[in-house]
Amino acid sequence: MRTTTLGTGGPVVGRIGLGTMGMSFGYDPHGWDDDSSVAVIHRALDLGVNLIDTADVYGPFTNEDLVGRAIKGRRDEVVLSTKGGLVVDENGIGLNGRPEHLAAAVEASLGRLGTDHIDLYFLHRADPQVPLEESWGALAELVRQGKIRSLGLSAVSLEQVRAAQAVHAVAAVESEASLFTRDAFADVLPYTVEHGIAFLPFSPLGRGLLTGAFTNPADLPKDDWRSTQPRFTEEAFAHNKAIVDAVRAVADRHEAAPAQVALAWLLAKGEHVVPIPGTKTERYLVQNAGAAALDLTDRDVAELDALPAPMGAPEA
Repeated sequence: MRTTTLGTGGPVVGRIGLGTMGMSFGYDPHGWDDDSSVAVIHRALDLGVNLIDTADVYGPFTNEDLVGRAIKGRRDEVVLSTKGGLVVDENGIGLNGRPEHLAAAVEASLGRLGTDHIDLYFLHRADPQVPLEESWGALAELVRQGKIRSLGLSAVSLEQVRAAQAVHAVAAVESEASLFTRDAFADVLPYTVEHGIAFLPFSPLGRGLLTGAFTNPADLPKDDWRSTQPRFTEEAFAHNKAIVDAVRAVADRHEAAPAQVALAWLLAKGEHVVPIPGTKTERYLVQNAGAAALDLTDRDVAELDALPAPMGAPEA
């Protein structure tokens, strides 16, 4: 596995990370199997996929429990990333960036994960009811206490990154980014490159569409959350197939999988770009990890850069 540092002076991580959300939240709810997921996380560490990403809202809480179980006895091999600031209540998923909530959330995450520190803690979303500087300042205090090693922001604007950076160093930014979702490439990604901040694309395979595994809505597992999303309508599938076919054509030139090409395209955007594709299947884990060894040509990158926008807005 090729490696990089998590931003300037951060820990060494594999160029591909592992998102664990789908092991217990959102995707394919009838396919969850904790024992199998633990085995996948163990295999990830064996492959050098050592950035393991979770969040307290996944479940909620059950995904952190799962990750904690998986890393027990192997904590020193893991760069552990989790998030707080999203909450689930009777109204669904909401925001809570109040300092007292974040402090309590970190304590709870430490307990579920079975560790005395979190390597990278993200403010999952900025709460518009709380000044970002207050949320970020509260997390910075937890860094000073040694409970968190470094801080990140998820799904934020460039202005928010700058505001946080003025209070405490931003080690990483998570944004939805893929061949299907390029919003962050206009300003957030260039800023992270300039300032030595890690950029972690989540949903780097377009929620699975860029793998080519789904050709129509009926292919989705029963009760899968994606069936409610605009990119997974029949009309969108028909439109977006041309994009997937173009990715497959590049993959065929390299005797690679489309998913590997989609990930390699992201890796080509910068040394500190670390995609975090999610999977609960060892086969796809190994395939995704293999993207770190795929070198796209200038021609490949130019073709992929020129692909049209997909149909359907990006998911929240």
